[in-house]
Amino acid sequence: MNISKIHEDLQKLVPTGKVKRHEVLESHVFTRIGGRADILAAPATYEELQSIVTYARVNEIPLTVLGNGSNVIIRDGGIRGIVLQTSGLTGMGLRDNVLYAQCGAKIIDVSRFAWEKQLAGLEFACGIPGTVGGALYMNAGAYGGEVKDVLQSALAISKAGRMVTLQGDELEWGYRKSVFASGEFIVLEARFALQPGDSAAIKAAMDDLTLQRESKQPLEYPSCGSVFKRPPGRFAGQLIQESGLQGTRIGGAEVSRKHAGFIVNTDHATAKDYIGLIQYVQATVKDKFGVELETEVEIIGEE
Repeated sequence: MNISKIHEDLQKLVPTGKVKRHEVLESHVFTRIGGRADILAAPATYEELQSIVTYARVNEIPLTVLGNGSNVIIRDGGIRGIVLQTSGLTGMGLRDNVLYAQCGAKIIDVSRFAWEKQLAGLEFACGIPGTVGGALYMNAGAYGGEVKDVLQSALAISKAGRMVTLQGDELEWGYRKSVFASGEFIVLEARFALQPGDSAAIKAAMDDLTLQRESKQPLEYPSCGSVFKRPPGRFAGQLIQESGLQGTRIGGAEVSRKHAGFIVNTDHATAKDYIGLIQYVQATVKDKFGVELETEVEIIGEE
């Protein structure tokens, strides 16, 4: 690939967004680890995003979508091709009593916007650190709620560069997954069907969930959030704790002493440290309990 040529072409296609070469990605993810992107392109409009997708397809350039990096580990070798970052698309509003939010908006901000408009249903999302696009991608959930419970439809772009509206069964919801995980579509916008509610009650519920999150999670360190999916009938954090793994370290990565379901970057960890510790935890839990822990975090990039 001619990185200079790609950079030059994308600057023309993305006049109001940002295009960077050889961008260090550790500052773009919550774990604060990861190598460089050949090209990082952050569109400011749907049309610019569509142009990037079409350009990558026509020129057979690998394309990786990145939100705010809250649930991803980028390997130390970085990412080849184009990294399409959605963080410049943050608009939200109301249309006919349906709350819409663009893919790069933080789901926490969307839940607060819903509260301001006295709309109930997104309280569970008040502590989820990802973007709207990421929340739809993995059917994010917390404290008994999931995105699928409140999503009416989604505007998306197909691999072929065509804008489509997906709803109902087309979204293929599952536990921490949706149709977007297949790579066939990229989220542009979510439309949430919420219910009128009492402002004070909504705020009280959000305050309670925020307190629970802050008291239980190791927010003082960089991390990717909850590393593992919940095994059927069990809790990953409890299995890890009962395996005596809290405080276990590889390099600068450590199984949190505060919440065993988290792996934190305590001292300039590398992706190799992080992934090695994940694999060690999986092997230990499998040996002790016969349970195979599946990662919730996305691991991408080159070794």
